[in-house]
Amino acid sequence: MSASLNAAVAPAVAPAVAPAVAPAACGPACDPACAEPLAVLGRDVTVPLVTGGEVTYAALDYAASAPALQRVWDDVAAYAPYYGSVHRGAGYLSQLSTDLFEQSRAAVAAFLDCRPSDQVVFTRSTTDSLNLLAAALPAGCRVFVFETEHHASLLPWDDAQVTYLNAPRTPGEAVATLERALADRAPHGPALVCVTGASNVTGELWPVQELAAAAHAHGARIVLDAAQLAPHHPVSVRELDVDWVAFSGHKLYAPFGSGVLAGRADWLQQAQPYLAGGGASRRVTRRVSGEGAGGVEVEWHTTAARHEAGSPNVIGVYAIASACRALTEAGFDALVARERHLIEKVRGGLSDVPQVRILSLFGDDAPRVGVISFVVDGWNSSHFAAALSAEYGIGVRDGLFCAHPLVRTLLGSAPQEPGECGAPEAAPGELPRTSSGGTPTLNAIRVSFGAGTPDEHVDRFVRAVRELVTEGAKWQYRTEEGRCVPAV
Repeated sequence: MSASLNAAVAPAVAPAVAPAVAPAACGPACDPACAEPLAVLGRDVTVPLVTGGEVTYAALDYAASAPALQRVWDDVAAYAPYYGSVHRGAGYLSQLSTDLFEQSRAAVAAFLDCRPSDQVVFTRSTTDSLNLLAAALPAGCRVFVFETEHHASLLPWDDAQVTYLNAPRTPGEAVATLERALADRAPHGPALVCVTGASNVTGELWPVQELAAAAHAHGARIVLDAAQLAPHHPVSVRELDVDWVAFSGHKLYAPFGSGVLAGRADWLQQAQPYLAGGGASRRVTRRVSGEGAGGVEVEWHTTAARHEAGSPNVIGVYAIASACRALTEAGFDALVARERHLIEKVRGGLSDVPQVRILSLFGDDAPRVGVISFVVDGWNSSHFAAALSAEYGIGVRDGLFCAHPLVRTLLGSAPQEPGECGAPEAAPGELPRTSSGGTPTLNAIRVSFGAGTPDEHVDRFVRAVRELVTEGAKWQYRTEEGRCVPAV
């Protein structure tokens, strides 16, 4: 903010520069088991159990949407009275909001360690960011994407020639598969590789730096889907040497419907605006002569504004910037160490239950974030997830997680088998499919956690899995509108 604006608004937005809640009271070198989670909204919410009573809700679905950091909520609340439409406004609140909006852009660029020439474009989500990039591809661009991607990375490329790469079983195989595909492409021309940083199904980290090197060695560019990586690990555009990175605020503890596409400006500057309208246009004039007389001529912005038409979501953008600052101040070394402690608890607890099979592409020793998917012998996954919620107050996710090809590969099912994100493939009690032998189950259970997860939540989850497997559900369930719900 300018000095005058900063002085005037300081009482309201002071939380924006306040220290984040420290993840560890004993320092980064201590046992991560003693670390405290970051403060998030909903940490004291209680929910009813079908068996009677209430329990504090265990939110273990961070991979879908992480709870908002208390710090983010406080920052947004402090700014809210000063809320105004950004850009071009003469009024004080508009000027202040514009300054805050652009400061937020700078904060995101710093969080991602962007190059000086990179642009930070604010979008609605990771999906929106990748669709924006797809719309900006130069003519004749070839796209290379692994079948293991989330649908947000898998589906936007219809207007390009797409090569879908088979699921690799090691990081080295991923690099080798990409290198072969790029070497075989003909004729040469613009090419883009799209890859995740961390799987939304297995949590496994992908060899992004090595894939970027392979792409660049063959004259291709690369975009990183960091939706699952950025909330758990530092993301440096420069160190990873990626051309673009996309992520969502709602997975980064800032659930206000905003996302980011950051990276090289040239393809974005040369493309038609993602949306045509105010904000994207620098100048619009009537065409008075020649072909098309009576129409309009438009000069579009060449900055990030080119792809931010309309009134932007300043609240959502500020929330992302607040979350970026909070995670940076908390320190990713400590956050990663604490999350590794939780991962070991969950994986160790699940491994002690013989009926549970954890899904993995790269094997048990692969580095990963706090996202773990599994199936349970003798259980429909939707039934199991419903019982975790209704009987233990634990929120997880079941289904194919908007990564259908990957989950089917991990489960060994045919690519054409039916299935929907989150929908059970059979009614509770009908068990024509199991996770070992016979026809494989068509969906899985996913538990995910992060910087705001206390140990008690993962301990309760492990205990609940063990009890459900050994003792069975205490309640009856039925299928209603495609979902498994407690029978009443």
